[in-house]
Amino acid sequence: MTTMKDSAIRSLLGHARPQRKALIAGAALSALGGAAGLAQPLVAKSFVETLAVDGPVSRQVLLLALLIVGGALTSAFGMYAVERAAESVVLGARRQLISRLPRLRVADLDQRPPGDLISRVTADTTLLREAATNNLVDTLIGSVTLLGMLVLMAWLDIVLFLAVLGVVLAIGACTALVMPRIARASKEAQEALGELGSGLERLLGAIRTVKASGAEQRESTALEGSAHGAWQAGLRAARWGAVAGTSSGLVVQLAFLTVLGLGGARVANGSMSVASLIGFLLYLFYLVGPVAQLASGISGLQVGTAAIRRIHEVLELPTEEGEEPAGSGGTAGGRAAAAAEGEDGNEGGAVADQGAGIVFRDVVFRYREDGRPVLDGACFEIGPGGLTAVVGPSGTGKSTLFALLERFYDIDGGSITVDGRDLRDWNPAELRRNIGYVEQDAPVLAGTLRDNLMLAASGASPDDLRRVLEQVRLTALVDSLPQGLDTEVGHRGAALSGGQRQRIAIARALLRRPRLLLLDEATSQLDALNESELREVVAEIARTTTVVVIAHRLSTVTGARRILVLEDGRVRAAGTHAELLREGGLYARLAATQSLGTTQPEREPAAD
Repeated sequence: MTTMKDSAIRSLLGHARPQRKALIAGAALSALGGAAGLAQPLVAKSFVETLAVDGPVSRQVLLLALLIVGGALTSAFGMYAVERAAESVVLGARRQLISRLPRLRVADLDQRPPGDLISRVTADTTLLREAATNNLVDTLIGSVTLLGMLVLMAWLDIVLFLAVLGVVLAIGACTALVMPRIARASKEAQEALGELGSGLERLLGAIRTVKASGAEQRESTALEGSAHGAWQAGLRAARWGAVAGTSSGLVVQLAFLTVLGLGGARVANGSMSVASLIGFLLYLFYLVGPVAQLASGISGLQVGTAAIRRIHEVLELPTEEGEEPAGSGGTAGGRAAAAAEGEDGNEGGAVADQGAGIVFRDVVFRYREDGRPVLDGACFEIGPGGLTAVVGPSGTGKSTLFALLERFYDIDGGSITVDGRDLRDWNPAELRRNIGYVEQDAPVLAGTLRDNLMLAASGASPDDLRRVLEQVRLTALVDSLPQGLDTEVGHRGAALSGGQRQRIAIARALLRRPRLLLLDEATSQLDALNESELREVVAEIARTTTVVVIAHRLSTVTGARRILVLEDGRVRAAGTHAELLREGGLYARLAATQSLGTTQPEREPAAD
């Protein structure tokens, strides 16, 4: 536990380090303002002593006014410097998280709800803001000011000082016992907020399904339960925070009663002057500030360490092997590939002269270590160019093949090679530059139509855009939109039909001119006419590009050069449509259910 806490404190200081100059300046100014406060009781003591002998007090009054005004101004500038540093600390932490999240392995992201990750980027970094700056400065300044006051109290009267010190230490010991509970309660509160965010993300991401199912009340009740959990955790944190906060006032009240009784007795017996007692009492009243500041700083640090642990749980997750942050030079292989493909890494310009070859050898893969294999000894080979189809019942691992080719996951056994090179030797970014991937649900991002099309090919020219729009029959859609390509498509493409979203996803993949095109049920939401036209486009692309299609509707792939039949994680048969019909088996049964048993295969153009 101590090691975890020490690690969290080191991480906290690490986030504050880039802003150390601003923090030191802010702390110095705040300390100067605190020093002005320390001097005020001494001036007040001198003021009382001068009045006692009927001397002029204008000098003390002027000095006291200067100390009050100067201390306030200095503290204000110090506070601004610290707040500015605080905002920079938050920006730095959010940049780290934002840079890290897209580069995390898909397997790790699968285990974490998006809402919880969003909470870490927003709510947790906000807590870090206070802990790494204000709370650090409060703890430092509060400690220094408190120490200074105690020294001056000891100088004024050692007996009263020892009495006050005893009270401070007793309350401080009780407060120290509370601090770990504050940290634990704060972490629970942040986790509860993460769960609430995950629930909201789940609801809003499927709001149409929820409404269509009449499940609004059930979903609201579930969210209210999460909100109640966050409320309870927040109350626990507030309860222990209140105990810590009350301790500062309790210190002063008990110390005041002690000083009033003991100090009054010492004045009565002549061992202490009235002026010294007044100065001591003033210091006691001023003690409220540094004690509260110290308690607040330490309490905030406990909350901050809870937040920093959640932030670093994400920052410490491994990224994809070999992938570098945006803006880096990339690996030598990646730079060579980029140079070969064009200045923008095959974005919107380079023409693929041949497709990529793929070989699966005894591939075993499971999504969970304790789960059954999704692929269990899958073996097949796809040569460069041409159209290959993958068919089979649902749940047999067809989409998993594509996920492995994209290196979203690493295999558990066997090997996969692309162009004769083991997949694990490819830099993920370099590999994906050669692949166009259209997912089954064809996601469209919020933004403009142009943004979506150029997502994978930021350097695409207007001619390239026109070419792919014509290929996928989207020109009529663009012409009908009020702002053409610059029209907003809404959240997740809500302003588009399912077929339009699919064609946009296909156009996005084609725009980068990939050497390997992966289409996962890419025509499932197209009407018969558009599906037929798109089949012609795919057949044309297959002349120079390796195209692999996953299809449940066998009519879309009867003309494929080769069809792989996947069942129970293995390729059970391979051949053309006609060959597989003659062999019988699973493919023949699938074809019969779709009335394709006597369909003559369409001839695919030969691969160049």
